[in-house]
Amino acid sequence: MPNAKENSAVAMNRTTVERKSDRELLVTRTFNAPVHIVFEAWSKPELFKQWWVPKSVGMSLVSCDMDIRTGGTYRLVFSHPDFDQPMAFFGTYREVTPHKRLIWTNEDSDQGAVTTVTFEENAGKTLVILHELYPTTEALEEALAGSAQGLPEQFAQLDELLASGS
Repeated sequence: MPNAKENSAVAMNRTTVERKSDRELLVTRTFNAPVHIVFEAWSKPELFKQWWVPKSVGMSLVSCDMDIRTGGTYRLVFSHPDFDQPMAFFGTYREVTPHKRLIWTNEDSDQGAVTTVTFEENAGKTLVILHELYPTTEALEEALAGSAQGLPEQFAQLDELLASGS
């Protein structure tokens, strides 16, 4: 039976997904790793590829181009056995502040969110806060019914990657 300390560690590392308004989504999780290591997992393509796609959806990230700097761009290409052809998602980094903040646009459709991820270290652990602002209520509704459902699994996969020391 887990002791109180283990229970609090499990609760602390749980991913929360919360609708903040008609157009905003907030996702938080504390990772048991220093901020520079967590930031690397978001900013190095070879690490990002290992955790970004929820394993349960059966998709593959076949291409991951990331120019991680303010004004740089990204392009992620996914494949799935049910897709006729690969699907691309792309955008621009509006702000890159190492170990503190990433802001990017999602430009693959006119319903794409602006995503802000902040990183806050405390006692060797890192709180990650992902905030998405959608252009319309409908766009947020669509995300909540689709891609946002994978966020807890994605963050759990990131936790596993960080724990493995990769």
